[in-house]
Parts: sequence; structure tokens; C-alpha cells
Amino acid sequence: MKLLFIPVSAPRGFGEYARARAIALAAAARWPAAQIRFVLSREAPYAAACPFPATLLPASATFHSPEVIALLEDFRPNLVVFDNAGRSAQIRAAHRLGAKVVYVSSRRRQRARAFRFGLLHAIDEHWIAYPEFVAGAPGPLERWKLRLAGGPRLRYLDAILPETPELAQNLPARLGVGAAPFILVVPGGGTPHPGAEDAPAIAAQAAARLAAQGLDTVLVGVEAPADAPARLRTLARLPADELAALLRAAALVVTNGGDTLLQALACARPCLACPIAPDQAPRIAHLARLGLVSAAPLNAAGLAAAAAALRAEPERQRAQLAALAAHPVRNALPQVLAAIAVLTGAHP
Repeated sequence: MKLLFIPVSAPRGFGEYARARAIALAAAARWPAAQIRFVLSREAPYAAACPFPATLLPASATFHSPEVIALLEDFRPNLVVFDNAGRSAQIRAAHRLGAKVVYVSSRRRQRARAFRFGLLHAIDEHWIAYPEFVAGAPGPLERWKLRLAGGPRLRYLDAILPETPELAQNLPARLGVGAAPFILVVPGGGTPHPGAEDAPAIAAQAAARLAAQGLDTVLVGVEAPADAPARLRTLARLPADELAALLRAAALVVTNGGDTLLQALACARPCLACPIAPDQAPRIAHLARLGLVSAAPLNAAGLAAAAAALRAEPERQRAQLAALAAHPVRNALPQVLAAIAVLTGAHP
């Protein structure tokens, strides 16, 4: 089995690569003989640390069709996963060479792109990287196109969350987090957006404020302010399996409206979310209306106050978790592995 992962990649931003990496690691564990490759921008900070052989390009694969097509012709993968990346020429080349093609979309523009008539026949499965109750069911036009083209198959990936039972037990202590209940702050924000350019620093200031109130707080992926209190523990950006273990151990998760929020909900953690990108505000508002999360503004004082208030209200935390029973967010990794087995003909 040969698998090729092509996530969008750049000097900033991490979500697509993190999702592809988690799927690739799970596939390697399931099928140890699988040959797995990545295509990444050499400017991406994680490129050198990729645990699989990687073709490094000057920028994201979307801008380098000749190189990507040459790799497809040389590697001859059984399955190619394009995650918010890839030109039409690349997708059609993969299909022409006999590979099964999966297109992952997490934004409206990429979702619409996958429904273009020129691509529908070349894509075997379209994975939408949010729960259906968040991303929305196929609209009338989308359903009509799918019927007319005879596919591709649609799957909604609620969240991609590595299963790490042993790691979940041991990791917090190994990282020096301690046994006390802690608030986990994961700002994200690799790509700056208008009005939220300082989002990671704002979240770091909020984390410091929480620690100053005597609340054990763990900040991931961002440097702490110079005068941070002792109760603030700072960790570098973590791989997906380690982050999943911390999510499962946290008493409360403070994050943005992207992938980490869905992962925290899949871990059944009380969540506080603030938007750091234009598409996140309506998503957070929708989840808040359903009772799944609490919303907060993107300023240090307001974010810290909202987190401290939620941490002090167990009944509100229990209400969030109860709402998950009506709108569950499931770990889609088993579903993804089953799909790979069917698409490639591998033993499940």
C-alpha cells in the first residue's frame, strides 16, 4: 500500500498537517508495511520533523503542480489525500494514474471547489472536516451535482483524535503539569487574520491572568509573558497524540473555533472558545446556541474572566457535557481507517 498526503502547508498554520500526520501515523500502525509519503513546503516549521519521507517544495503544493505530478508519476500511490490543497491538474493526474483520491475540506471555498463538475469524477471521497451539524448537510445544488456525477462519497469527520490511553495516563506528569486539575489554553492562530493578528499573545496574557488567580494553567504552543506566575506551565507545540492526551486530562479547555475545539468536545471536556478567524465567530456562536461551548471575546481580560467564571461553575460545565449527548462529536479516526482499507483494498 502506498499513501501520499498533500496537506496545505506554509510558514504559519498547522491544522491540515496535524490532521494528515495523525491519520498517517494511525495508518502506519494499522498497516506496518505501508509506504507513506508527504508533500510539504520547506518553509513550514514542522517540515523537517515529519515522521515520514517528505518531498519538500518552495511553497505549498498548490503552487507546484509540475513537481507534484512528477512525484505522482514516480511514486504511483494507491491513495492520495489532498487536505485543503492541490490544483485541479494534480487531482486529475492522481485519478488518471489510478490512485484513489480523497479531498478534505474545512472551509466553504474548498468545499465548493470539490463540487466543481470538472473535479467530481476525479474524487472518490470528499471528507468534510467538521460534524454535519456544524458544517451543514449537502444543499440542494450539492445533492444534485452528486446525483448527476454519481459521487464522490461524502463523509463528515467530526474530529481526528489519536487514541492514546497509556499516554493520557502518563504524559501530564512527564511534562511536569502535575496532578492538580488544570485549565488548558491552546491558542492556535498559526495564520494571522485581520483583527486577530495578536491572538496567540492575547491568549498567553489571559493564561497568565488565570495563573495569577491561583488557577493551575497550561499554555501550549505560545511563549508566556515575561512576568508569568509560577502556576502557569508553558509547553511548546505538541504532536497530535500528546495534545490529545492533555485534552483528555484537562479540567477546562480554552481555545479558538478550529480543530482543537472539536477535539476537546470529542474528549468530552468543558470548553471556552474565542474566534481568531472570520469563519470561527459564526461557528462558535452556533455551538454556544446548542449549549456545547461557552463563547468569549478576544481580549486578555475578558477571556480570563470568562474562563475563571466557567471553571468556578460546575453546573455550567455539566450542562455543556449533557448537551453533547444530543449533539455528539465523535472521533472519526476509526472511520477514516476503515475508508482507507476499502479504498485501497487493504485488510481492515
